[in-house]
Amino acid sequence: MQCFKFLKTMMILFNLLIFLCGVALLAVGIWVSVDGSSFLKIFGPLSSSAMQFVNVGYFLIAAGAVLLALGFLGCYGAQTESKCILMMFFSILLVIFIAEVAAAVVALVYTSMAEEFLTLLVVPAIKKDYGQQSDFSQVWNTTMEGLKCCGFTNYTDFEDSPYFNEYHVFPPYCCQDYSTASVPCTREKAEADHVEGCFKQLLHDIRTNAVTVGGVAAGIGGLELAAMIVSMYLYCNMD
Repeated sequence: MQCFKFLKTMMILFNLLIFLCGVALLAVGIWVSVDGSSFLKIFGPLSSSAMQFVNVGYFLIAAGAVLLALGFLGCYGAQTESKCILMMFFSILLVIFIAEVAAAVVALVYTSMAEEFLTLLVVPAIKKDYGQQSDFSQVWNTTMEGLKCCGFTNYTDFEDSPYFNEYHVFPPYCCQDYSTASVPCTREKAEADHVEGCFKQLLHDIRTNAVTVGGVAAGIGGLELAAMIVSMYLYCNMD
């Protein structure tokens, strides 16, 4: 009985934290979507790049809504000792857990396939918009500067882009020592310097920090498993 009460209290506290996190993400997501300019003034150019690359506002709203609903179900189910709500909580968490495992397997096994798929989407966008769409160009400039990379695959991604057609050179990030070099990044120099594409550089950084990434993923998975075990324990021990 004491174990049941303890786990019930922990379940309520854990899901209350999830609920509050969901409220916070939802509030920030709505703020970004409604008043993005104020958000950019506070968090600076890095947030601007992230917002342009992925629509962060809508993503935060979706993630916040899921966490809010999950936290509410967990708290309400444990507090009222409702088997139906606890089973719903368990089912939703199980679906999320399976989706995360599936995504991890796909990322590990089908990395080359993902690269080919993204190449078909990203490279044409670079050739069409880089040098013409200021927001798109700024995102790529920030990405290439931060990761020390060039394009999605390499410098050839920028061939026939508005930038190349206007200046007849590649972005300076496609050549080494771009911050100090005064020589334009010509085709010959870009080919000789052989700066890696951003996708390969990103994979390299992830693999370099694999222990940290794996630790965070394992921690999140462990918490989800613990929540599922506790919710099922409460479910099975309710009258």
